[in-house]
Formats: sequence, C-alpha cells, structure tokens
Amino acid sequence: MSKFTVPSKAEVSESNQQIFDQLEKGLGFVPNLYAYYAKSETALPDYLALQNRKSSLTKKEREVVNLVVSQYNGCEYCQSAHTVLGGLNGFTADQILEIRGGTASFDAKLDALAKFTLDVTANKGRVQHTAKDAFFAAGYDEVNLIDIVINIGDKIISNYIHNLAQFEIDFPLAQKLELATA
Repeated sequence: MSKFTVPSKAEVSESNQQIFDQLEKGLGFVPNLYAYYAKSETALPDYLALQNRKSSLTKKEREVVNLVVSQYNGCEYCQSAHTVLGGLNGFTADQILEIRGGTASFDAKLDALAKFTLDVTANKGRVQHTAKDAFFAAGYDEVNLIDIVINIGDKIISNYIHNLAQFEIDFPLAQKLELATA
C-alpha cells in the first residue's frame, strides 16, 4: 500500500510557501488538504482560485452544495471541514446532517438546491426535466445552474484527492451519516 504524506512548508515550492503564509494568516493553519495540493507547483494556487471564484450562489448555498457532494462521494475530510464551515454560515448541527442527506426541509429554496445538487452529482448531470423544473421553480436560474456545476466540480476534486490519499483529517470529525443507496 502506498503511503501518502502531507508536506511541510519547507518541502513545498517557494511560491506555495507564500500561499501557506497567507493561509496561516487567514485561517490560523494550513489545512492538510491544501498542504497536500502544494506537492504540485500549480495545483494549490489553481485550486484556491477555483474555490474562491465569484459566484451567483450565497455562502450558505455553496455550503449546501459542498455538504451534499462530499456526503455523496464519501469524503470524510470534506464532510468534516464543511460541517465546521456550515456551522459558521448559520446552519445548525441537525440542519447540516439533513443537508448531507440531500434535503433541507427547513428552507424550501435550499431544499430544492440540495435535491438538485444530489441529482446532478448522482446522475453525472443527466437529471430529468422534472428535477430541472423544480430547481427553476424554486427561484434559481441558468447562471445559478452553471455555478452549482462548477461548485460540484470543485468539491469532486477535493473529495477524490482525499479519498485517494487518505491523509489525516485536521477538523473535528463529522458525525457519520449512513444513506440508503439505490
């Protein structure tokens, strides 16, 4: 079995060391996921640019997408990180668990978003017209659809990296949530 390690600041390029300094200043630490990306000269800045791009989605809506996709892909790292971020964006622990399951009964618009995100992720974008109709009826538009797909792609990248490398989770572990699979 291969052993994947998270590099220290001294083990990454000078440009990535500068990004580490910015992350430490802004977050108080460099999350292991970001440090792992820094093994590549370009992956960390490219990923941060994608993650921090402007979006038509609110921070809460982006967290809904992050939580749903991370749960679907079984990424414990991202489930844990986004459980913390979801709480910082105003979701309760029970709401976060519900969102991870693909619904948000406490808010009709976020519920449509969670269901649509799960459908898009599970069906690789091949959703039924009824799913798109429900999404648009909830008040979303085509710009939102594009931003949701980009957000899903962002999360899939991180989910797959952690699922492959399995480095240490440096956030409080998210509660396990077992979902029935079709």
